[in-house]
Amino acid sequence: MISSLKKDMDSVIKIRESKDINDFYGINECWNEMIELLSDNINETIAYLNNCSEKEIYYISEVFEDIAERTNSKEYIKCLRAIDSKYPRLNLKQDIDVAEEYIID
Repeated sequence: MISSLKKDMDSVIKIRESKDINDFYGINECWNEMIELLSDNINETIAYLNNCSEKEIYYISEVFEDIAERTNSKEYIKCLRAIDSKYPRLNLKQDIDVAEEYIID
């Protein structure tokens, strides 16, 4: 069974993919929707991220730091580091380092 989060994120990612690089308003709307969906339940988000494709992670990486700021989850950062190892071509280390800076001890 496909989770509600996956279904919703698939829809948002499909819309994000279709946006022109200069469509700042449209891209920002997609980012806001992703942030809302992925910040709601961090355990569900981590499970979802662990099953994402490389292409999905590519788009989600645009909001890594926003999710970190909202959730303040070290487990989320640990998940991102594992995803970086899984998809090294995406070169996510710098994005994850920035996201980690938002975690408050």
